[in-house]
Amino acid sequence: MAPRSAEPVAGSIFSSFSELPRRALSAAVIAPPALAAVWLGGYALLALVLLISVLMGVEWARLVGYRGHPWLVRALAFAAPQPVIALLIGGWPIALLHLLLLTGALFALVGALDRDGSKRSGLWYAVGLPVLGLPLLCLIWLRAQEPQGAETVLWLVALVIATDIGAYFSGRLIGGPKLLPSVSPKKTWAGLLGGMTAAAGIGALAATLAFLGEGRAPVAAVAALSAVLAVVAQAGDLAESAVKRHFDVKDSGTLIPGHGGLFDRLDGFLLTLPALALLISLTGMNVLQWR
Repeated sequence: MAPRSAEPVAGSIFSSFSELPRRALSAAVIAPPALAAVWLGGYALLALVLLISVLMGVEWARLVGYRGHPWLVRALAFAAPQPVIALLIGGWPIALLHLLLLTGALFALVGALDRDGSKRSGLWYAVGLPVLGLPLLCLIWLRAQEPQGAETVLWLVALVIATDIGAYFSGRLIGGPKLLPSVSPKKTWAGLLGGMTAAAGIGALAATLAFLGEGRAPVAAVAALSAVLAVVAQAGDLAESAVKRHFDVKDSGTLIPGHGGLFDRLDGFLLTLPALALLISLTGMNVLQWR
């Protein structure tokens, strides 16, 4: 039997990376102002969070079947930044209460109107508010934790990006068994391990830099935590993929060339931001200040 030519294999590998230049260009345009807003904090971060909340509110309403109902799309876009505004006015108890009550109000409103028996439902629509609102509130809380609040958020951003990159390249170059084919056919166990490895490297680097500065974080502990958060990030990615598959949608939007919508780009933060905020609140100490 003649040996199989390497050309089809090479062609499939290169075709796997056909979107890479456009993805890289989009990231190069979007990342600098977003990272600058995180570093500066204050009104810069507030503007970023409000913008993201409105855009993701629009995406979520369209994603769960309300594309043909413009007033409902606008309603969720209006509701999405309200918990952040409530945080500025009344503090955390008011913000969380506002999030809960507004979610219930959206559910009651849309649930009463949606009686056509389709996949759309008031629950799917209303749950978008806490899905995007809670991570954004956690982002503000994490940034406010001093010392090194900005550094902690940037570390989380870097590890989520590293997880995506590590999973992307290792999954396509190595392949192998699928992680959860019924939800995301392209994701592999090799991709998950590659993402965890890349995130652990970012954690080790962050801990080393923190030790040289004000922090005293043990490198091994932060690297291990980063690997765990990589799994959490992938869980957020899979959760978003499950929602898209349920509604038979390929991308959450078309805002970012090569990436799709904001949910497609930020799904890794949906669970990692609350998870990290919970960890820090329980330990009472910034991760990069561990001893």
